[in-house]
Amino acid sequence: MTSSIASHSAAIGAILDAHKTLPGALLPILHAIQDGIGHVPADAVPLIATALNLSRAEVHGVISYYHHFRQQPAGRHVVRVCRAEACQANGANALLAHAQQKLGCGLHETTADGAITLEPVYCLGQCAVGPAILVDDAELHARVDAAGFDAIADALANPLRDAK
Repeated sequence: MTSSIASHSAAIGAILDAHKTLPGALLPILHAIQDGIGHVPADAVPLIATALNLSRAEVHGVISYYHHFRQQPAGRHVVRVCRAEACQANGANALLAHAQQKLGCGLHETTADGAITLEPVYCLGQCAVGPAILVDDAELHARVDAAGFDAIADALANPLRDAK
């Protein structure tokens, strides 16, 4: 995958045209770009800044402040580990350490094979059954331990899963 603006310029231009006159347009624009192409390319920052009459530093500051915004393409799957207090009390910190070791990547990073991006999330609303993880914004898993995480990660890394 490329993060070059050339491959996404039409989509970004359309998003800017549709949102730039809205009050407080920066966040809706960033969300629309991320939803549309999967990340906010660094090359888009000057375009956004110009369209909104902001400095590049202001745009970059918002992108880097909110962990939701990715500056690089995500892996084929995104695994979010809940780090809220209730999940921490039930072992989320140990689960997160195990996940990083199993995947060989840190938070906001992607495995070497491009299969999984690991991200933190703060509360999935599963406080009574933590620790919880969310896969691809669609599959919620509760009471996840190291063995459960390994099974999920192994299934996600299997290319045959994506062919289904």
